[in-house]
Amino acid sequence: MEAFILNPGSGPLSRNIEDYPEGIIIPIDKPYRWTSADVIRKVKFAAIRHFGKKNLKVGHAGTLDPLATGILLVCIGKATKLAETLQSHDKEYVAGITFGATTPSYDLEKEIDRFFPYEHITEDSVREALPAFVGEQDQIAPLFSAKSVDGVRAYELARRLHKEGKTLDDAAEELIRISRITISALELLRFECRNEGLEDRATRSTEAGGSQAESGGVSEAVHSASCRINVTDNSALGLPRASVRMVCSKGTYVRAFARDLGEALGTGAHLDSLQRSRSGIFRIENALTVDRTISLLSHP
Repeated sequence: MEAFILNPGSGPLSRNIEDYPEGIIIPIDKPYRWTSADVIRKVKFAAIRHFGKKNLKVGHAGTLDPLATGILLVCIGKATKLAETLQSHDKEYVAGITFGATTPSYDLEKEIDRFFPYEHITEDSVREALPAFVGEQDQIAPLFSAKSVDGVRAYELARRLHKEGKTLDDAAEELIRISRITISALELLRFECRNEGLEDRATRSTEAGGSQAESGGVSEAVHSASCRINVTDNSALGLPRASVRMVCSKGTYVRAFARDLGEALGTGAHLDSLQRSRSGIFRIENALTVDRTISLLSHP
């Protein structure tokens, strides 16, 4: 017997967990600036109340970064035993990559630390660089990640080293074990280029920082569970960017791919957006919002 899969067309769940002997799998579209743990806490609280079972197991099959959205597979009951299997399936992402600048975290959670020449970056150059990344390869995960380094989360080491002003790329190479990953497909979906000079960039960067501070951030409606997540806004800098679809194996860091793509193109790069559009057989079109999930776990 297989786990029960909750989908947008599902009706209210039974209040008896025994009616789901193999557990429940819920494909949730993780909200922007929510951690995966935020989603689990929210769903677990509702599930415990719904089923009246205090020791109910709730977990996820593959974490998503706070600034990423998309498929997060939440497992309830005996389905938690399937988490490792579900996590092993291939994933599809749509990544927004900005060229000409890097951040310590390789995404928008940290401010830009370096600018690079980018005038040579074109749609053709990005398209031509992608095939070299298709196939099995070694990858060094970002130091700002959940990788374990001698029993300590890498991001804890990264925060300490960042405060000390040390170069994180060098530290990552020394501290993090190289992973063997596979990228099976890459497709350039869109390319935008708005050239401007270094002086304009510096001016715009200052203006962007002030604007964000006054508005309180870029998210229009940030849930209290994730308001602690920092987001920078580099859109006013006018840097070239690309939207890339990627299909890859378990353990692939799209932020690291953005870093490596920038280096291959002779510039710097970082993620400005990321959506997990598929995880195994689960697609974003059939995912539930957190609110919809809670409503199905709150029916009388």
